[in-house]
Amino acid sequence: MSPTEPDLIRAEFDLCRQIPSLVDLRTAVRGNDWDTVEAYFDFLGDDEDERAVAAGLVADLSSSERFLEREVAAHGSPLARTLLAARYIDVGWDIRSAYTAEHVSREQFQQFHGWLRRAEQLLIGVCADEPSYALAWSYRLTTARGLELGASEARRRYDRLAEHHPHHIQAQILLLQQLCPKWGGRWEETFGFARGCLDAAPAGSHAGRLVAQAHLERWLADSDDRPGDYLRSAEVRDEILAAADRSVRHPDYRPGFHWVGDHNDFAGALSLGGHYREAAPYFRTLGDKATELPWGYWGDREVQFLKHRRRALAKG
Repeated sequence: MSPTEPDLIRAEFDLCRQIPSLVDLRTAVRGNDWDTVEAYFDFLGDDEDERAVAAGLVADLSSSERFLEREVAAHGSPLARTLLAARYIDVGWDIRSAYTAEHVSREQFQQFHGWLRRAEQLLIGVCADEPSYALAWSYRLTTARGLELGASEARRRYDRLAEHHPHHIQAQILLLQQLCPKWGGRWEETFGFARGCLDAAPAGSHAGRLVAQAHLERWLADSDDRPGDYLRSAEVRDEILAAADRSVRHPDYRPGFHWVGDHNDFAGALSLGGHYREAAPYFRTLGDKATELPWGYWGDREVQFLKHRRRALAKG
């Protein structure tokens, strides 16, 4: 490890510290300042990938539903309704928890589905009024999964979004989850979708991370018995590196708001398989910036990020 690569003692998970401009949006929501919230999304313009990240930040803010409910009642713009729906989804998912279904109580499921149905009604209205409104369609992928509407319905919703926004990375991430066996899908569908998105996307897109995520999901499904073995495969490693070459390592790559997630997915998929030398460049790019997944898959997220970063930089 060189002197310019310190051995960190903390990892930075705060999205606003990773993307400083989001501080203005968070401040506006906490200050009940709808004009500034709306202006922020107007500033992002047609960049649907960045709008998705910004909406996720709003949805994650505790009690933001009270502010958003007032704005929906006041004028009911598509943005206000979609952000409120996103917040309802977060509230519901917090009640459900991240545990597998057998560890979630009947009461939790009832409350979870209740919040998702409230969100779904708002999103149906937005999509009826604005059929090309990507943000609303992407959240309808989450409600479809949570309400157990099935892969066919999720595909239908994704196809409606993709008619207007064919490379919407957040929607692709959401559908990829739906296609995993843990949600009733098959690995052939999971990998076929990830590879198809990468092949169809322009060089330098975010879509390479879908391939890394598909392999991470397969590893996670197999990890109870032989943790790490799946990702150790040279064939898996080589496909992940090839996906990176088409995305984050390509000269046309433009980081945007997704860059931290992009690099964490590649760093995680490689280092969790023991490919530390190959993972090192992604950790160097990230510095202290980390994401909940994939590090939270295997113990304490911060401990895992720092441990694998340390090992990668020592090897790389």
